[in-house]
Amino acid sequence: MLDGGPTGSHVLRKAVGGQRRRIAVASCLGMAHQGCEALVPVVIGAVIDQAVATGSSGALLRWLLVLAALFLVLSTCYRIAARITDGSAEHAAHGLRLTLAAKVLDPRGGADRGRLPGALTAIATGDATRVGATAAAVTYAISATAGLVISAVALLRMSVPLGLLILLGVPPLLWLGHLISRPLEERSEVEQERAAHASGVAADLVAGLRVLKGIGAEEAAVARYRRTSRDSLAAALRAARSRAWHDGAILALTGIFIAVIGLVGAHLAMRGSISVGELVAAVGLAQYLLGPFQLLTYVNGELAQGRASADRIAEVLASPPAVPAGTAAPAHPVAGRVRLRGVTYGALRGMDLDAAPGSLIGIVAKDPAAANDLLLCLGRESDPDEGVIELDGVPLTELDPDDLRRAVLVAHHDADLFEGSLLDNVRAAMADGGGDTGPALAASTADDVARALPEGGDTVLTERGRSLSGGQRQRVALARALAADPAVLVVHDPTTAVDTVTESHIAARLRRLRRDRTTLLVTTSPALLAGTDRVVVLDGGSVSAEGRHQDLVSADAAYRAVVLA
Repeated sequence: MLDGGPTGSHVLRKAVGGQRRRIAVASCLGMAHQGCEALVPVVIGAVIDQAVATGSSGALLRWLLVLAALFLVLSTCYRIAARITDGSAEHAAHGLRLTLAAKVLDPRGGADRGRLPGALTAIATGDATRVGATAAAVTYAISATAGLVISAVALLRMSVPLGLLILLGVPPLLWLGHLISRPLEERSEVEQERAAHASGVAADLVAGLRVLKGIGAEEAAVARYRRTSRDSLAAALRAARSRAWHDGAILALTGIFIAVIGLVGAHLAMRGSISVGELVAAVGLAQYLLGPFQLLTYVNGELAQGRASADRIAEVLASPPAVPAGTAAPAHPVAGRVRLRGVTYGALRGMDLDAAPGSLIGIVAKDPAAANDLLLCLGRESDPDEGVIELDGVPLTELDPDDLRRAVLVAHHDADLFEGSLLDNVRAAMADGGGDTGPALAASTADDVARALPEGGDTVLTERGRSLSGGQRQRVALARALAADPAVLVVHDPTTAVDTVTESHIAARLRRLRRDRTTLLVTTSPALLAGTDRVVVLDGGSVSAEGRHQDLVSADAAYRAVVLA
């Protein structure tokens, strides 16, 4: 994990530094390849001067063998270097994806704040790939530079003016290339930002497609995505134009530079300062130089886009945690006493609650926002602005979030299922990944769901469990929460899509299964509330009434309006 608030430069250094061995090996092979390629026109010049001009068959054969050896070495080095270079890019990108995944999955949270899931996915794929490509770009840059140096040395041996022309001309050319790449870097960052947002919106719409169709909001959804996609397209076109201008400008500069080398070489040959073979070698080297310069152009572009992507990755890695890390661990074993004192957060206003170990408490929130904020605080996805929440007398803020969530499981209403078998989904939260799922399946009536499937519990579900109905998904999600068997279970509206008969079965079985565990049911279901020890009513973010369900139904008209509506 990158620490200390990483910057884009930090991300790039880590990505490249982690592959330094591969880069070193690939660079050596790349330099050998470029060196052999640079020597090819030099050898051809020697063939002309020492074999063709003199008519020596022996010299011709010797130089042809040298030329064949050069091609053998350069082709072998190229193949091996390309494989290692591509591997370094993939390994660097893989390392970044692991780092991003660790940040996103950090129990303290924070990475997803203000970002759509699709945007995080785009950063972990597209941006990580671009930053990983900088590892390959470093190898290409070293190889190209080696080719330029070898060419300059060869030209210096033929003619000092030609060699100095390259040695003095390359640095300004590279500096101009760096200046030209700046607009590309800026526009690439905007392009990636818009593309990630479009990806996030698309993922959001696909996830809610069934709901959108149900409320007839398809046109509004399409219009929203069209606007987002249009913005992404405009940013991509601007980046493409910038890339085209960048590549064209660099190509023009290098072309002019190579033409100057050729003209100077021709002038020296006409004056007799160099031989015909040396002129041919100089022209060949001038043409060869186009390759290293184009490679450096490519490297400039990759580094520009890599820096933009590295900045976006650094923003995610530098995201402050949603909650600070605690140092204490819950008591062992966890008794399960949950106490809230004056909790204020979002829609909650000074809420008080005391749930004894092993109790089954119903919580009715007239405002859905209050229910959601309560779940965020109990799961320590957020800490209260005021007040304290305790588990067995220890404030949650003092507990490590990861340890806390092993003791307190918050099952949200919109819990997703995963692609895999029904049983795999139920076992997902179990401590050892195995064990007996029968009691949890029976309590949630998900065993009926399994029996109705072609291959029972081994039937593979589609993404997010879309092959099941809404009620079936809820029952499997409830079974998953129950199978984890936490000391404290907080469940939010687990049966809104379940028929009343099944809901009554779940209420009775849930009480039996959780009789020795603390359970908080945040719901307005009369069937579930009827089986609780007591019900706490939230109105205006604080507790307005408390008692048994039957008593509240008889005495509280506002309660009846919420629960029996």
